[in-house]
Amino acid sequence: MNRNQVRPQRRHATPSRIERVRRQAVPKPRVIIALLLLLGLVSVMLLDGYLRAEVGNDQRVRSDASASKVPDSVLDGGPFLSFQGGTARTRSVPDKTIVLTFDDGPDPEWTQSVLDILDDNDVPGTFFLVGSMISRYPDVVRRMVDDGNEVGVHTFTHVDLSYQSAARVTREIAQTQLALAGASGITTTLFRAPYSSTNDAIDNYSWPVYKKLGAMGYTSVFIDTDSEDWQQPGVSKIIKWATPKSGKGASVLFHDAGGNRAQTLEALPQYIKKMKAKGYTFTTVSGAQQRAQGQQAQGSQAQAPQGTPATAGDTRQSNPEQAAHRTADTATLWEGRALLGAVAVAEWTVPGLAAVLAVVGVAVLGRFAMMLVLARRHYRQRNRRRFSWGPPVTAPVSVIVPAYNEKECIANTLNSLAASTHPIEIVVVDDGSTDGTAEIAESLGLPNVRVIRQPNAGKPAALNNGVRHARYDIVVMMDGDTVFEPDTVQRLVQPFGDPEVGAVAGNAKVGNRSTVIGAWQHIEYVMGFNLDRRMYDLLRCMPTIPGAIGAFRRDAVLGVGGMSEDTLAEDTDITIALHRAGWRVVYAEHARAWTEAPASLGQLWRQRYRWSYGTMQALWKHRKSVTDRGPSGRFGRVGMPLVVLFQIVTPVFAPLIDVFTVYAMIFVDFKASLLAWLAVLLVQLVCAAYAFRLDRERYRYLLMLPLQQIAYRQLMYLVLIHSCVTAATGGRLRWQKLKRTGEVGTPAPGTGVR
Repeated sequence: MNRNQVRPQRRHATPSRIERVRRQAVPKPRVIIALLLLLGLVSVMLLDGYLRAEVGNDQRVRSDASASKVPDSVLDGGPFLSFQGGTARTRSVPDKTIVLTFDDGPDPEWTQSVLDILDDNDVPGTFFLVGSMISRYPDVVRRMVDDGNEVGVHTFTHVDLSYQSAARVTREIAQTQLALAGASGITTTLFRAPYSSTNDAIDNYSWPVYKKLGAMGYTSVFIDTDSEDWQQPGVSKIIKWATPKSGKGASVLFHDAGGNRAQTLEALPQYIKKMKAKGYTFTTVSGAQQRAQGQQAQGSQAQAPQGTPATAGDTRQSNPEQAAHRTADTATLWEGRALLGAVAVAEWTVPGLAAVLAVVGVAVLGRFAMMLVLARRHYRQRNRRRFSWGPPVTAPVSVIVPAYNEKECIANTLNSLAASTHPIEIVVVDDGSTDGTAEIAESLGLPNVRVIRQPNAGKPAALNNGVRHARYDIVVMMDGDTVFEPDTVQRLVQPFGDPEVGAVAGNAKVGNRSTVIGAWQHIEYVMGFNLDRRMYDLLRCMPTIPGAIGAFRRDAVLGVGGMSEDTLAEDTDITIALHRAGWRVVYAEHARAWTEAPASLGQLWRQRYRWSYGTMQALWKHRKSVTDRGPSGRFGRVGMPLVVLFQIVTPVFAPLIDVFTVYAMIFVDFKASLLAWLAVLLVQLVCAAYAFRLDRERYRYLLMLPLQQIAYRQLMYLVLIHSCVTAATGGRLRWQKLKRTGEVGTPAPGTGVR
């Protein structure tokens, strides 16, 4: 196709060079919208991935490291570590006291059940929360705090902080506090590091982390006894391992997330009743510290001289159950709410897109399967020895060549037509060329060539002018940069032996395929265009006759009003109009034309942008075809849904499969994601190889297929997004002239292009 005419500009409206530069420097609203959509999608996916694990998904856990730099008083001390005044101090849980602590939540199922058990038994708990889980389930955290439980920080992504940089440690804590503030309106001074339960887990690598957090005002919380419920050893063992030595107090570890916690839920109420029966009371971390401080104060008073008053700190009786909680300041509160809002968007968007992509993937694979089956049937049907469209078509036909500034190509185009084995007249419609195109055409001195000049009015007007001047009942339309093989016209017009056929699509091929961009387009033409046309031919709903090579009954074209200027895709527009008029449109695979594809990414973008936008215009113009009845309504019933699905919907979403593959490789499972992507690529390779076999093309170009999928498909995706935004914002697009080189020469019979 070569939609390369430019609409005339009024001279008095032509902007100055400075104005044009200034206008180009300011992005158009639809470009800004497209970029914002892309940025928003990338941000949402990165946030969702970060919630699952930071880039790299760090699973390292340090073990057997030296603790030579850690004071013995810390290693052998109580489970509550603070750095008041810069000095490390530990505090133990008072006798006959249990501090129930829970790690790795919140979880919408297990944490809610744990909270129910605590409520039923009227005991509090201290929950060390993972920030990413808080972001996903803020309602659970809100209930947790409202019920009088205590919360602490368990990092944002549950990583071993001894491996992380100081900046990462700070970020892990700060982000968890933001999530907590957004969920419940508070922050906390309690901290527990992942993979560090008892004091002897502190080593030379983690000790600086605890000192840093202590300087920030955090109390690091360890445990005395571990239920080891994560091993799911059975209810009796969980209860046994969680029970402290007779009469001793303990900070006890359970888990409310991170796996199946059914045994924990069964053991917890039994454990609470057992410990209450032994005279134990339950409190939070802050409550235990307050009790220990009170006991210490009482001991100090007993040892002090008679009449010596206790200090204010010794007799402080503030609410012990909530001492670790702080009301979040306004800035932190709103930042936290913004974080939760963004997470909510990510939590809905990414799974939603994943579901859509699953549907798109099934549709794409279904399309491949349908193309293979129908293409094979089409090939076998049309290549049978006894296949015939009817009486051979031998009458002369008119070949219309619209041309605008085609000096590089017009000679090759007309020379190829002059070698035609079928009788033709050639009508060159010069659309106001300024480079001597018409003069070159006349100077060739070829027989049966007429040159018609008209003021620049666009390609549809040039084609309509050619149809009006055509002398024969069948007209062949081609582009000014295209060359035909000697038997192309003869093969192209044979389907008109069937009186129901109103138009015929030929087999357009890329002539300049020696470059990377040309090879990509060659694959697209053979696999995407021609394999599609075989399928649409059998389904009798051909959506487009390529502008590079198509044939029409002259009466059929005039009957639908000629080539319309309503859309930028006049070839799609006329094809749909012929369907709706009751004509049949077919594909002649052996009628080959060699066209010059865009040689640069910029020209390719402009061309495909026009095609995509023009196709949308044509589909919208003929949207009422879905209600057409009878044979003329077949395109609306079959073709319209297929074109919308396979040329607009799936191309928009299909490249996102690549994006999600990268996302899954980084955040989920690298090997499985890569294998899935390679499997899809293999299916495409099989389809492309079969298409190349049907068209008798060399397979070596298929070596470019993986790169085409990675780079070329993303470009086409952006083009289509740009077109959708243009359509949504009501933008208009003018015809543009693509730069031509004339490198596609006259083909010899059976040898392709020179």
